Parts: sequence; structure tokens; C-alpha cells
Amino acid sequence: MSISVFDLFSIGIGPSSSHSVGPMRAARMFATRVFEKKIATKVDRVEVRLYGSLALTGKGHGTDTAILLGLLGESPETIDPDQVETKIAGVRDSKSLSLLGKKTIAFTEETDILFRRKESMPYHPNGMRFIAFVGETPKIIRSYYSVGGGFVLSKKEAYGGEAAIAKAAEPYPFNSAAELLKLCESRKCAISDIMMENEKTWRTEEEIRAGLLHLWNVMQDCVKRGCSRTGTLPGGLKVKRRAAVIYHSLTSRPESVLRDPLSILDWVDLYALAVNEENASGGRVVTAPTNGAAGIIPAVLHYYDRFVPKANEDGVIRFLLTAAAIGMLYKKNASISGAEVGCQGEVGVACSMAAGALTEVFGGTIYQVEQAAEIGMEHNLGLTCDPIGGLVQVPCIERNAMGAVKAINASRLAMREDGQHRVPLDKVIETMRRTGADMSRKYKETSRGGLAVNVIEC
Repeated sequence: MSISVFDLFSIGIGPSSSHSVGPMRAARMFATRVFEKKIATKVDRVEVRLYGSLALTGKGHGTDTAILLGLLGESPETIDPDQVETKIAGVRDSKSLSLLGKKTIAFTEETDILFRRKESMPYHPNGMRFIAFVGETPKIIRSYYSVGGGFVLSKKEAYGGEAAIAKAAEPYPFNSAAELLKLCESRKCAISDIMMENEKTWRTEEEIRAGLLHLWNVMQDCVKRGCSRTGTLPGGLKVKRRAAVIYHSLTSRPESVLRDPLSILDWVDLYALAVNEENASGGRVVTAPTNGAAGIIPAVLHYYDRFVPKANEDGVIRFLLTAAAIGMLYKKNASISGAEVGCQGEVGVACSMAAGALTEVFGGTIYQVEQAAEIGMEHNLGLTCDPIGGLVQVPCIERNAMGAVKAINASRLAMREDGQHRVPLDKVIETMRRTGADMSRKYKETSRGGLAVNVIEC
């Protein structure tokens, strides 16, 4: 399975890569299929059935909104977040929608988007089924799985073990950290160098560098927006946005860092909170590797850019390439889906990615990079996903701040060692996978366990 850095890091809108970005892509794929089959002019109605975690937390995660946008022909990469409410209001007010903007059909959410909360599809907890009707006859039926990070598999791809996007084989394939280290040893190069050579299979080096710097710009814009907006986040929890208040506090007393060196961590917290408050409000973020964990890599990358001497654009590029290499190992050998393995697959993976990437740009060896990534996950093992009210807010937002700080500490610990350690990254990835498999389903993005029920009971 070939995965590009631009598959793992993609631009989308909040609040969830698996529950909103993935379903939006799936809905657009289905609408495109209807036109490819040349029956669009005859279609009277489209029905969408959501299963498992998509049904249980879909309302809070904006799955229904994402489905509507996808059927309209919108994509996560290009949609203007400021236009979402207007587009959705148009569908709801008119009780109709225009498939890909070309064919208007009747559409009523209450009857045409069905939340099958007591049912699951067999391959993955995030399953959905689309049906196009001509009269009362179903003419096209397609099933899709949103498997985390915005990745979408059709039923055929899921059971065939194929990647969502077929690619030419890269020159230096690796399926484990051990294989990746051997490649680096044989070529006497860094992990980011291997990634760059692989990426050049599909793009020129100039395109890769430009694309990665564009992702960095989007991350920076997201932090800026998050630091400027106040009020409460959407949903019933009435969670206050804190980033703007913290930003004002830090900038109004910049000399405080001279008295308290740990105030640097306040900035790291701020960067993460800003991103995830934007994500929770449906703003534009970079999935890194998911929306629920989207604040960790931008926060650590901001730390590198703002507080590390000699930070530069080349370091930013190497950071993102190294982070992607580590993320691919989790994607291939475990999961980055909270609905499948809990939040260890989101915040835990992002922490591991950021820790390893920071170690590379600190000048660490490939062995120190691998150790930092291992530390980043080892201390997130068993992390559950229990969002209160099905919203990507509590504990998700603060959890990103904690994950970012933990990633920096993991890197610093690894840099004090020689890279020789007891637990290889491959072993911790396998442990994470098994822990996720053993974890009770109610703690995997269902809002049926943990904080999601105990806070309400209190």
C-alpha cells in the first residue's frame, strides 16, 4: 500500500476527519458514481444510512452536514467554511439538493439520512451506505468506510486490502520501522531523505516542497484564526474559546518568560488549543493525521519555528516528511481511527509523529528519532475516545495541548540517549493495535462510556 505524505496530511474542515471529512468525500464519490452510470436524470431520491460510530456520534461530529456538502459536490480541500451554513440552510429550507450542482432532487434529512445506532457494518465502525432510487426502486447501492484521517475505502477496496488511491510503487518501500531504519543505514541518510525520494515518484521535488510549505501556511493561518476568535463553540456544551484570552495574556506580558522558562509551554498549549478550537467550530485545518488530533503537529512545529535557534523552511519540510513516515507506519500496521482503536490512534499517533519529527530537526540520529516516536506512543497506550455529547471538544481540545507538550518531552528524552532502548517502535505499534482491539467498544468514539456518560451523570 503506497501512501503519500499528502494523503496523510490533507486540508479539510472540522470537526472530524473520520466523521466529517471522510463522509463528505464518500458522498461526493457516490454522487459522481450516479452521473457515471448515466442515471442521474432519472434519480428521484438518495438515501444515506450511517452505522456504528458514525451513527452514534454523527450529529455531534457534523456527519449529516458533511454528507449534504458532499452530495452537493463540495470537497473538504476547497470548500469555504464560511459558506457552509448558507449551503446547508438552502438544503434544509427547500427540502431539496442539487447532486453535484447539476440535478435537483427532493431531500429531507429526517427521512433520507438514517442513523442506524444499533447496527454496524462488518469491516470498520465507520460504515455508511448510499442508495439512489428511481421511483421506489433502488438503482445504485454503494457502501463506504471512513477509516480515519479522511481516508475512504469502498466495499471492494476494504475487502481487497487496497489503498483508496492507487499509486506507482515508490523506490524505497517500507512497512515497519525496522525496514525504514535499514534503508537509512544502507543509504547513510535521514528518514526525511527516504521520504523525499519516495514522494518524487509522484511529484517533482519543487512540487513537494511547495506543497509541504503550503500545508505549513494553512497550519499557521489556523493558529492565527484560533487566536483571534472569541465566544463559545457550537453544540450544547457551551465550551468557551480560550485561545484568544491566552494569546492576549502572553503577548501583554512578554517579559514573563524571563521569570518562568516554562511559559514556553504556555505558547505550545496556545498553538494546540487555537487549532482545535477552530476544528471544533468547523474551521479549516490540516488533518495531522486526523482532525481530532490536528493541533499537535502544528503546535510542535510552531515551537520549532518560534523557539528553536536556526529553525528554517528546510527544517519545516524535513519535520513534515519525518512525521509522515512515522504516521504511515501506524496507518499500515495499526489504525489512526478513534472509532477503531480509541484516541491512542489519534492523539497518540500525532504525539508519536511530532516527537520523532522534532528529534530529526533537532539533529538527532535515526535511532533517536525512532526512540522519540516510541516514547510518544508508549505513554499514550490505552487512551480512550469518549467525547462528551459526541462533540470534538471535551476532552479532545485540551488533549491536543497535552499531546504536544508530551511530544516535545519525548523528543528531549530521546536526545539525551543514544537511541538504544528496550521497546522498538514496531512493538509499541503492535501493542497499540492489540490494545485497541481489546478496548471496550463503548470507549471508542461512541459517547457511551467514560467522560461522555459520567459528566452527564454528575
